[in-house]
Amino acid sequence: MKYIQIAVLLVGFAFLTSCNDELTIEPVGLLTEEQVNATPTLTAVENAVSSSYLMLSNTLNIMGNWNWSEGLVSNNDVILQDVESDDMQKGWISNSDQPWMDEVDNFTFTSTNGGGNGVWKYNYEGIKRTNVALNFLLNPEIETITGITTQRKNQLLGEAYFLRSFYYFTLVNNFGDVPLILAPVKTYQEAFDKAVRAPKAEVWKQINTDLALAKGLMPNSKFSSQTENWRVSKGAVIALQAKSALYNQNWSEVISLVSELEGLGFYKLNANYFDNFSTQTEFTDNEVIFSFDHQSNVVPPRGNGQCALIGWGFFAPTTNFINSFEPNDPRKLYTVNVSEQWANKLLGTTNGGNKGNDQSPSNKVFIRMADVMLWKAEALNETGDYTGAITIINQIRTRARNTITADGSLVPAGTLPNRALSIDKTVIKNWLISERRAELGFENQRMLDLKRWGIAKEVMTANGKNFQDKNMLYPIPQSEIDASAGLLTQNPDY
Repeated sequence: MKYIQIAVLLVGFAFLTSCNDELTIEPVGLLTEEQVNATPTLTAVENAVSSSYLMLSNTLNIMGNWNWSEGLVSNNDVILQDVESDDMQKGWISNSDQPWMDEVDNFTFTSTNGGGNGVWKYNYEGIKRTNVALNFLLNPEIETITGITTQRKNQLLGEAYFLRSFYYFTLVNNFGDVPLILAPVKTYQEAFDKAVRAPKAEVWKQINTDLALAKGLMPNSKFSSQTENWRVSKGAVIALQAKSALYNQNWSEVISLVSELEGLGFYKLNANYFDNFSTQTEFTDNEVIFSFDHQSNVVPPRGNGQCALIGWGFFAPTTNFINSFEPNDPRKLYTVNVSEQWANKLLGTTNGGNKGNDQSPSNKVFIRMADVMLWKAEALNETGDYTGAITIINQIRTRARNTITADGSLVPAGTLPNRALSIDKTVIKNWLISERRAELGFENQRMLDLKRWGIAKEVMTANGKNFQDKNMLYPIPQSEIDASAGLLTQNPDY
């Protein structure tokens, strides 16, 4: 039986809504009878898992050929989480290039905007790939058929479960209720049956189920593979469990999971802040827990295409973001060089290297220890351990002020002084909000933070943006609703 790996729901019902002649076109992702009936090889199994990572990348044109209008040229996390926020604007000069990004920035976007469309398609394509991999790996005969060892099978299973949970984490936070698809879709009828939004509580339950399964399968080491350090590790699994708990305000669970992660002894703050992003320290630093391994000049392409977009003038800071840094904070210049008009953190360099390079080797960092520690600080503050929360905030500030600046100078004495002891929960929360902004700027965290804190409308309004209550979620792409013959429903007020 042919497998339809959906390509608009899971990326593609579009062929079902076309004219009669187009109904004969095979859907994207359709496997041939030969492929379905073929005995899987070890290479096929390995490739199924490895390909599941690719949708996390910033590599250009994975989903099409310069399809800007549908948001498919590159992963759109930076647009929805940074450009839409008060941290970033589309580019260094105002122009008419890619107006759909301006619509995201000024909250005039609709259900046809490329921002939400791209995020939907990238993540469901990732889910499609992980489901294919899991379908192979959960075959009880897979070891006999392919010769894969039990240890390797378990590791790959753990990676696939993590990746599926990661993709659903993005979807549920951006869209709310979403279709929950846990296996390859085998028939046209199945495809339509799956075009129904599952309640977000059900999606969160599945995320946590997948992560629990992954955790029990991963080796107890910093890297799950000593030759492929980019693969999902046990630390990454525990960290995403903690982030899931954070987004659901399960404070005691956040504290427990972060403490468990700390107990592994694999991660700590880098002495130098920029070691998290430099192309010179990838996979040798102490802090990064999960990142995508961009590589230059390999086939198929695996470079960081966002660096090319920087060469075209994209991704500039807002004045508000620049002014939000405390005096002499070295993190400001490590994030963005205003005078030279480039984002150091995205380039992986401080001298403009990789600017304009669509095959840049600079990794995309998803989870690092400073971020995780600030989750714990937030949970401690929420549960009344104010001293514990302030201690962590001061650890982050201490690392920052002890970091040599991007221009090689020492930070002046008195920079980023420790926060004083306080028992005022609101004061500490505001310190935490400020610290996360300085520490994690341009790392695709800001807008989701503002939304989960319940202050997105307040902050955006103060920045002159017309944020409405409906903007807490993005609209389901209209093409998906149309293609499902209305089975997919729209978010309110879109």
